[in-house]
Amino acid sequence: MPIVAQSTETTDWVSRFADEVIEESERRASGKPVVVASGLSPSGPIHLGNLREVMTPHLVADEIRRRGHRVRHLISWDDYDRYRKVPAGVPGVDESWAEHIGKPLTSVPAPKGSPHANWAEHFKAAMIESLAELGVEFDGISQTAQYTSGVYREQILHAIKHRGDIDAILDQYRTKKAPAKKQQQKPLDEAELEAAEGSGAAGEDDGSSASAGYFPYKPYCGNCEKDLTTVTSYDDDSTELTYACTACGFSETVRLSEFNRGKLVWKVDWPMRWAYEGVVFEPSGVDHSSPGSSFQVGGQIVGIFGGKQPIGPMYAFVGISGMAKMSSSKGGVPTPADALRIMEPQLLRWLYARRRPNQSFKVAFDQEIQRLYDEWDRLDAKVADGSVLPADAAAHSRAVRTAAGELPRTARPLPYRTLASVADITAGHEDQALRILSELDPEQPLTSLDEVRPRYDKAEAWINTHVPAEQRTIVRDEPDAELLKSLDEASQQSLRLLLDGLAEHWSLDGLTHLVYGVPKVQAGFSADATPKELPAEIKTAQRAFFALLYHLLVGRDTGPRLPTLLLAVGQERVRALLGE
Repeated sequence: MPIVAQSTETTDWVSRFADEVIEESERRASGKPVVVASGLSPSGPIHLGNLREVMTPHLVADEIRRRGHRVRHLISWDDYDRYRKVPAGVPGVDESWAEHIGKPLTSVPAPKGSPHANWAEHFKAAMIESLAELGVEFDGISQTAQYTSGVYREQILHAIKHRGDIDAILDQYRTKKAPAKKQQQKPLDEAELEAAEGSGAAGEDDGSSASAGYFPYKPYCGNCEKDLTTVTSYDDDSTELTYACTACGFSETVRLSEFNRGKLVWKVDWPMRWAYEGVVFEPSGVDHSSPGSSFQVGGQIVGIFGGKQPIGPMYAFVGISGMAKMSSSKGGVPTPADALRIMEPQLLRWLYARRRPNQSFKVAFDQEIQRLYDEWDRLDAKVADGSVLPADAAAHSRAVRTAAGELPRTARPLPYRTLASVADITAGHEDQALRILSELDPEQPLTSLDEVRPRYDKAEAWINTHVPAEQRTIVRDEPDAELLKSLDEASQQSLRLLLDGLAEHWSLDGLTHLVYGVPKVQAGFSADATPKELPAEIKTAQRAFFALLYHLLVGRDTGPRLPTLLLAVGQERVRALLGE
């Protein structure tokens, strides 16, 4: 059936791009599946910045599927790129891997202990697993398989035949001042950087030299497998190509019409693939959107292959709470798998869905994750009661489900900060965790931790891997007799009021009412008095009371929310530690 745009009730960025992409696909290839694309280089851990390269087209593709249209989301694994450096911080990798620099990523050994066949497969596997958990449907394309099987042979020969035209396009940018080098989120084919340093704009090389001039193709050496080669001659009629390797001194002459051990340079390779696959939508990072960069130049080169440039929104950087912008060439950058250990896929999807591609945002690995979960739970409640705004409802819908259906979710999504506090206090003792959580709502007690999974497991993982030891909660073994003895009459009275109300208020809501109410009662107000009815000094009294309880229970002036902490410690132990 013909593809036509369909209006929606939402006004979010995904719907707007879906409208545009459907219309453009109809103009270019009526009746055929809509093609959107992403490109990922498995040169090291694929981080959360790279994930935006996937999530942006995924969300658009999923909206198109929801409307009943056929769509393909291609992920090109750039696994035929050169291995350019030994990334820091990768387990099972040492400096001996430097001997493989210049080889295709699929010819580099996987890290020690990996079950995968090579370097590229090792890092692809982790990303594929994360994408499955996130509900991302895609068609993966290995560029190693494409090039080495001869799939692109006609395109390669066509590019070389028209190398003068390509060179003329690139020459428009060679005299322009290259902008300051920017941090990359979509890795470049670094073979270009080394083949003819300084010849391209924006710090990217255009191709290698041959005796006939510009040459947009780079062979991998038949002896050492490295790309440190220079094309020394080429005959257009016979397609005979001679190259020499500067790494090992090897030289050979091959027929390019039969040769499958090399690839087009990046600025030619990318637009070639747009034309070959019929890509209608592919985003690019800010590093690819400046004058003379790959996306801009590719928009002109793609015409040589008979194609058109995709609709290509620029996407901004993704940061991490407390960390600088990410770079996969540095160690320790969090990956989607790292994020999914501490947050449910719905939350991670929501972070990418709620911001337009050109808006930067941060993924929280610190205390901020608790605030994000609170915000998510409030949105969930608004969706349930119908008070949510349309754009927020759209982002929520894209987070919790895809065209294929709902993502698995926690049956009873208790507050993340509560689950984290319980996991902190109980230190892995599931029976204790269940006891505490079952007392949160006496009218509907929890009967199994499975009811709060996977959220509980995510919160426990966050506590165990991202909360410093000095911030963990350790309940006192014995009462602080010295502090109890030093308390003035007002402090002793506050503890008595709390202890007298424990039994009656032993639930999360009840204890919340109790601990906030004690300072109110002491000041002569009702425990039910609202902030508007109280003087400002009450807040100061509450903070002092809370600090006293924390010191008596955990030896610090802060800690988990007091109602949760009291439930965790248990009535009998609370009474003992508070001097009853």
